Amino acid sequence: MSKRGDKRRRQLLAAAANRFWHFGYGSTSLADIAKDAEVPLGNVYYYFRTKQDIATGVADIFVQETQAMLEEISQAEADPRRRVLNLLRKLSQSSRSRVEHGCPIALAVRDFRIEAPDASTRAAQSFELLTGFIGRELQRTGSRPSVALAKAREIVVEWQGGISLAHALGDATVLAESFRRAEQRLVQV
Repeated sequence: MSKRGDKRRRQLLAAAANRFWHFGYGSTSLADIAKDAEVPLGNVYYYFRTKQDIATGVADIFVQETQAMLEEISQAEADPRRRVLNLLRKLSQSSRSRVEHGCPIALAVRDFRIEAPDASTRAAQSFELLTGFIGRELQRTGSRPSVALAKAREIVVEWQGGISLAHALGDATVLAESFRRAEQRLVQV
């Protein structure tokens, strides 16, 4: 694909991700995506055969961005606890948009499940990457693998639960409290 083709494909995926996040997968049409991406509707089919293919592309972006974030954190810090703390701080940087709209990854996993199950499974890999990263780092502190994995899940659940409740209540304080509790759980390991 040409550089222009790559750019258009990225535009379509960015528009789709935004639409899916703000309006839901089921309420988003290919025409909506094309319009937001400023790509003629007929050209969408050059890049994606179906809306499900677009969903998979969006899920791939979630996974790639999660992997890149974890690699960046790993390269910046050697201490396992500090790596997890840095991860929590990085995740908290998007708190405002999460309070306003919820978690785009969690919404994608839910919304894609019926019409684009492969995309749902792919999006869920972001949570697997986060949980695996935290679990491995906690093992490096001396925790048994089962304890580290359980603690990693607690931290991800705390974060996701905080997003859900903060979004439902429109209260950023709820999410800030969740991050504090997640940090406290980390100290207890």
